[in-house]
Amino acid sequence: MGLQQDNLLLIVTFSTSGLKFSLTPNFCKHLLRKIMFEQQPEAIREKVKILANKFQESNPTGWFDVLYAEAEGDTAQIPWAPLTTYPYLQDWLNISQAQGEGHTALVIGCGLGDDAETLAKSGFQVTAFDISPQAIAWCQERFPDSSVNYLVADLLALDSQWHHKFDLVLESRTIQALPVEMRSRVINCIAPLVASGGTLLVITRMQDNDVVSDGPPWPLSDSQVAQFIELGLQEVRRDFFSSEVGDSNFKLVRIEYCFIEDDGES
Repeated sequence: MGLQQDNLLLIVTFSTSGLKFSLTPNFCKHLLRKIMFEQQPEAIREKVKILANKFQESNPTGWFDVLYAEAEGDTAQIPWAPLTTYPYLQDWLNISQAQGEGHTALVIGCGLGDDAETLAKSGFQVTAFDISPQAIAWCQERFPDSSVNYLVADLLALDSQWHHKFDLVLESRTIQALPVEMRSRVINCIAPLVASGGTLLVITRMQDNDVVSDGPPWPLSDSQVAQFIELGLQEVRRDFFSSEVGDSNFKLVRIEYCFIEDDGES
């Protein structure tokens, strides 16, 4: 007896001689993309650093659109675009059993849209933005029938009508891609987006001190993420994961915050 569904990653065949395992084409594609994503050529990482540092003084967010444009449709040139849901978001959705129906979600720095699409499939009414027009055009090309509202927007200049609007705000590896000098301002722009009773999910690299590393990415520190608490959010849980690239100088962290609006009663 064989299991032959197209969406399976692994085929298990039962016979009198025992179990037989074989890999499906889907699994092979998934494995190949994972290897390429986690072991990116040094040339791509170096290109990102050169671009980011070139724009750091004049336009610290300008390099994103340049990177997308120069990729010319080749997703392998975008180091944060594995074309699948970021596993630490999917893990959180599985653990939290988040029910999106009737709730809004915002994806900050949505890239090529995979996380936004996953949240939409979970029932959320999703708004996803990126500062790069090239990235948003790419999202709309990849998902022409999507329910996600894809927008070009600047995190540092968002519409004040978005304040306390979203039941779930996803910040996945955007802060770490921006210069440390901007960090406090960026966090100040993110915290007010969460609706009362809502959740902010931050997925980022962190380090044990405030030393500025050679980035991007520039890992966050405990003192920096503490700013979310100072802005009225409450930390719910913090999960640590091993470094994706084997670098022991930082850790990958997923922090869940909630916002409970003060009703003014003492």
